[in-house]
Amino acid sequence: MNTAFLLMAQYGGAAVIPISLVCRDYFSHLTPEKLVRKISTGEIALPLVRIEASQKAAKGVHLVDLARWIDQ
Repeated sequence: MNTAFLLMAQYGGAAVIPISLVCRDYFSHLTPEKLVRKISTGEIALPLVRIEASQKAAKGVHLVDLARWIDQ
């Protein structure tokens, strides 16, 4: 079965998964803030998406990017 399809089922078909949910489900040892920091510094190779251009905008991970990261 394809990882992307499983993630679609898990997250109700959402294209962008909020960083808090990604953190809860796959990085439970980190806080969302620490996860964002590790992604920003390149320690975790996972692209981060902002909903708007503002720095305070909600952050998330595209479903396909998360599927690729899981499959690595």
